[in-house]
Amino acid sequence: MKFLAMLKVKKPGDYELAVAEAPGCGRVRRAEKPIPVVELLIMEQSPTTPKTPWSFVALMAFFMSFVALSIDAMLPALGQIAQDLQVANPNDVQLVISSIFLGMGLGLVFFGPLSDSYGRKIAIYLGMAVFMVGCVASILASTFEVMLFGRLLQGLGGAACRVVTLAMIRDRFEGNLMAKVMSFIMIIFILVPALAPSIGQLILYVADWRGIFVFMLILSVLSLVWLFLGQEETLAVERRRPFSLLAIAAGIRETVTNRLARGYTVVAGLIFGAFIGYLSSSQQILQVQYALGDTFALVFGCLALTIGFSSFANSRWVDRVGMEVLCRRALTILVGISALFLPISLFYQGHPPLAMFLVFLSSSFFCFGILFGNFNTLAVQSLGHIAGVANSVIGSLQTLISVILGGVIGSYYNGTVLPLVSGFFILGLCSLVMLIRLLRQDSNFS
Repeated sequence: MKFLAMLKVKKPGDYELAVAEAPGCGRVRRAEKPIPVVELLIMEQSPTTPKTPWSFVALMAFFMSFVALSIDAMLPALGQIAQDLQVANPNDVQLVISSIFLGMGLGLVFFGPLSDSYGRKIAIYLGMAVFMVGCVASILASTFEVMLFGRLLQGLGGAACRVVTLAMIRDRFEGNLMAKVMSFIMIIFILVPALAPSIGQLILYVADWRGIFVFMLILSVLSLVWLFLGQEETLAVERRRPFSLLAIAAGIRETVTNRLARGYTVVAGLIFGAFIGYLSSSQQILQVQYALGDTFALVFGCLALTIGFSSFANSRWVDRVGMEVLCRRALTILVGISALFLPISLFYQGHPPLAMFLVFLSSSFFCFGILFGNFNTLAVQSLGHIAGVANSVIGSLQTLISVILGGVIGSYYNGTVLPLVSGFFILGLCSLVMLIRLLRQDSNFS
């Protein structure tokens, strides 16, 4: 962006430069020596004064929230899917949730390097195309297996939305402005999981579960049109790197052999596994076991906001306390309340009062909100020289670990909350033990 520079002469040899940054806004600085007027006709805008591009922020927020929307909007429809596709084991319907995470875990490791080589927009086009094929497969599915294959493709393609949008933001911004842009995006990212089940429930009032996939397909098309018409490529050709499977393999090898990166990746995978266990079984627990019916979407949304509140609190605490201390305290609290609630659940034969159970979930989710972002940062901070590849590898490994563990928790659902509460306690305790060992071995932590 350009702007005019005007030269004021107060007396010979004494120059004053007034820079017009915008109509009605000026900045004045004195020149130390005479400056030729021809050099002052056009000047580049200072990199510290760019305006926040709201269209870009909205587009990035949409893409970052897309996978969360495609996951949580399906929750109210799980019972209907199980009935229509004749799912024999009620717990198998949880695969509708876990299969998309599995696809995302496989896709994360490739779309980051792909966008570094061929451009950000090309990578998103490819990812969204795969996502739309998955939507069509799920819409046309006449068997549960075909529908799950469609969900796997949705996760595979949706991985591009998660990893490439972060790269686009890094391409355009840095420092405080990047933090400002990310704060706006995170507001929307937090609201989407809270609203998505209600959106799915509204669709079910006028259509069956296939209507949710039609809705996601329409959103995919609209997002691609928006990207094509409203956003330029953020990665210049001269900054692109050749795509190399060897480079990806080297990044994977360096990430998994780095003790701290490997440790924090596993710890994050354990905790996220507990959360996926909740996501997979939440419909059965809240909508069926506690008979919430259509109000399930509202309760789920309110619980999701707890994670948003804790993320905000984390942003205020992390500078004063430090990531490591916050993680240790959050895990200690999570293990403590899980250990306390487990015998309570046993006393009520796996069906504690709803209000008591919601308090337990809210408290646990507050801890989750603190742990998620901090563990990811701790995992990648020692791999700054390969941050792009490391982020993809760490995200992929965390997701794959969590899908396996979350699937195990969900598969043990027996009409009570005991498997979920036990999963929170066991995985939380394992994470806490591993974290304490990592902190003792980390020479930078005192």
